[in-house]
Amino acid sequence: MISVVFAVIIITSAISIHAFGNRSFMNKWMFSPFDMKHHQNILPMFMHQLLHADYMHLIFNMLSLYFLGSILEQQWMMEFGAAQGQTKFILLYVFGGAAATLIPYLRNKDNPSYRSLGASGAVSAVIFASIVWNPTMELMLIFLPIPIPAYLFGPLYLAFEYWADKKSTSGIAHDAHIGGAIFGILFALFTNIDKGKEFLNLLF
Repeated sequence: MISVVFAVIIITSAISIHAFGNRSFMNKWMFSPFDMKHHQNILPMFMHQLLHADYMHLIFNMLSLYFLGSILEQQWMMEFGAAQGQTKFILLYVFGGAAATLIPYLRNKDNPSYRSLGASGAVSAVIFASIVWNPTMELMLIFLPIPIPAYLFGPLYLAFEYWADKKSTSGIAHDAHIGGAIFGILFALFTNIDKGKEFLNLLF
């Protein structure tokens, strides 16, 4: 079977690169809470996941998806069967990205100038579902290459995102990262509640 992760990377990369040279296409599919509320323009909630601001944004998201998403996809295929495992992964990714728009929507539904794009929310959902599923694996940040157990990395990363959301003026949608993370955690728990018990036992 074709890997869902590889398919997402290929499709996202192709559409993002196309959008780099076609500004009207990019503007059409960027997520706008204002348009969603006032013009019922819902499709960009999903389509914005296929767009990126530049090559670095695209590469960072796709590398993160490749390293953690490939592991989770294989694990779910082995545990639930190939078709069901891949279906679960697709649902996690697509609706994780959509769920990541909830906080930005509530904050900016009457702000016509707010627009966002990128797969960061969907990737965040995959990362945190992976953390719940594999709490003892070791993770590292590019700028901090120190292995950290996933059950510690997750809370620390969420704390950083919360702090950055309050303090940062970089234009990065930290609230979308938080929304995606929450969806990923809930999705993993809904899939197997025992994974949550294992995570809490390690944490406390």
